[in-house]
Amino acid sequence: MHPESDRHLLTPVMADLLDKIRRADRPPFHTQSVAEARAAYQSASEVLELPRASLARVQDIRIPAADGVPLAARLYAASNEALPVLMYLHGGGFTIGNLETHDSLCRQLALRSGAAVVALDYRLAPEQRFPVAVEDAWAAMHWLARHAGTLGLDAARLAVGGDSAGGTLAAVCAIHARDRGLKLRAQVLITPGTTAFADTPSHRRFASGYLLEAAGIEWFFNHYIEAAQRSDWRFAPLEADDLEGVAPACVVLAECDPLVDEGVAYADRLRQASVAVELELVRGVTHDFIKLGRVLTEARAAQALIGSVLRHAFSS
Repeated sequence: MHPESDRHLLTPVMADLLDKIRRADRPPFHTQSVAEARAAYQSASEVLELPRASLARVQDIRIPAADGVPLAARLYAASNEALPVLMYLHGGGFTIGNLETHDSLCRQLALRSGAAVVALDYRLAPEQRFPVAVEDAWAAMHWLARHAGTLGLDAARLAVGGDSAGGTLAAVCAIHARDRGLKLRAQVLITPGTTAFADTPSHRRFASGYLLEAAGIEWFFNHYIEAAQRSDWRFAPLEADDLEGVAPACVVLAECDPLVDEGVAYADRLRQASVAVELELVRGVTHDFIKLGRVLTEARAAQALIGSVLRHAFSS
């Protein structure tokens, strides 16, 4: 149950949705096998999302990983012009999620930004543990910077984004791009994880009853990474020595999310490093709210904000 002192923070729609989820009594991810959790996440992923928007172009492609393995990816574009590109990295704790679970969201981002979105199906844990997901994301980013033109896109205007674990990967991509001299127009971090040990006050405050739960976070991380590796900045970007010179950031956070404190802390670190930051703290909603556009006006507003930020970033 929600602690009474925090329950009032939720919007009525969000509170009602959490009550319905609780009454459905579905087994939490951390009580399931990885295969079961993946299937459950996919079957539920678009129930509360906006219907898949029709776009001029939706194309399945392959992008080579650093070790040569072809990674599935999907290109979304609202026109056939030479558009700028947002590489998108899906959430799911590095363990679940795929192109289908985030298809509706990627279509909305393409529609609202006017840019092409290339969603990457990076390899998941536990089959491929840290840092494979990071390396896949980096390889895809570099490939797009060199080869987006072969897809009829504008390789000179590239951004990276993602939600949850994908937001972590996007933040790490932005640091790596800075280090390699690759200029990104923006980084879009939606409810990202940035700390090493899930030990902020919001992790305790929202540990249970707010969609993403402490036991689930630990289940994801145990599949993905060894405890001794968690202070690596490629897992916890707050551990990076220096953030100066990374791409301008749009950071979208949920108030009732275990990850909210580390999202704020990362936005603060970016600002301290003189990085331009647009921070949107969405009141009364939980982690994963961005994928609940059918029922939450806040999700649709956040998608529109991200679209606007990207339009500006790509036009400047």
